[in-house]
This record gives sequence, C-alpha cells and structure tokens, in this order.
Amino acid sequence: MVTEADTSPTLRSDARRNVDRISAAAMDVFRERGLSVPLEDVAAAARVSKGTIFNRFGGRVGLIDAVIDVLVAEEMRGLIERVRPVPDVGERIRAYVGGLRELQYRLPAVNDVLLQEFPDSEALMALCQVAGGFHDDLVEEGHAAGVLADGFTPGDFQAMTLHNALALKYGGRPPRADYDRRTTFVLDGICT
Repeated sequence: MVTEADTSPTLRSDARRNVDRISAAAMDVFRERGLSVPLEDVAAAARVSKGTIFNRFGGRVGLIDAVIDVLVAEEMRGLIERVRPVPDVGERIRAYVGGLRELQYRLPAVNDVLLQEFPDSEALMALCQVAGGFHDDLVEEGHAAGVLADGFTPGDFQAMTLHNALALKYGGRPPRADYDRRTTFVLDGICT
C-alpha cells in the first residue's frame, strides 16, 4: 500500500518519480496482461527494482489498490452508468452483458477483478460488490419485465460471467469475430 510518506508533498523528487513510474508501468502491464503479472515485469517496465515496488506500495495488493480505480473501476462503473438509464429492461440487459463481455475481452484485469483473484484488495472487493449488486438488480428487473429466461438466477449470471473470465484468462482470447458471435449466443440464450 502507498504510505502517507509516499504521497506527501515533501516526498523526495526521485521517490515521487519512482512512484509515478511504477504506477504508470503497472497500469500499462496490468491493462495488457492482467493483475497476476509478475511484479518483476512491472519493475522492469518502470525501470526500478522489485524492492522499490515493495518499499513504495507494500507489494502487489498495495499496487493494485493504487491503480485499480483508473485501471478497471472507472470502466466498470462507467458501463453501469451508461446502461442504467436504458428504459427497456431487455435492452439494458443486452447492453450490460455485451459491454461487460467487451471489457473482459479488451481488459484482462477485469477478469482478475471478477474472479476476485486478490481478495485482500479492499478496492477490488468493493468493485466486485458494486458489479454483483447491479447483476442482481438486472436479473430481478429482467424477470419482472418478462424478458429474461425462466429460471435464470443471479447465481447463473455470476457463473456465466466467471466462466467467461476463466476462459479468457486461462484459455486465451479467441479471434474477435468468434468472441462476438458467442456473445450473441449468450444474449439470445438468456433473453427472451
């Protein structure tokens, strides 16, 4: 975790540069490869030692906490805020599921968040709660409007999302056209 000394205005200029370089490198590396990337790779990208990451952030969880808002939270919360006002519940569900699957494909760190890979990260877990609550609301609204397949539960929504995260994380990203076609199958399967 970033210490108060690391964020204070009196932080030495070289230490401040290190914090900034590490944060920028972590954003780039995590964005491209996910949150599980070796810290040595982040250190190499920042041109610092792995020890400097530990000194400035306390380790992986502190580094994740320092960048998760910009890296993933803004994207996920932005998606929720874009689809929340869609008046038609069926379209809202389609827009959200399609948008979430797009984020999962484009931003590997989203899959680490959805899989709760780092449960010690308070910021990551808070983001999971926001997404989970929205999923639950969508399922309830979808059933009330009669646009969601009978028997489809919040647990099914979570499983569908986690299965996609696991497939992308451990199975690799398929060609874009195949992924988009499968997203259509998923949407047609859950929406009536």
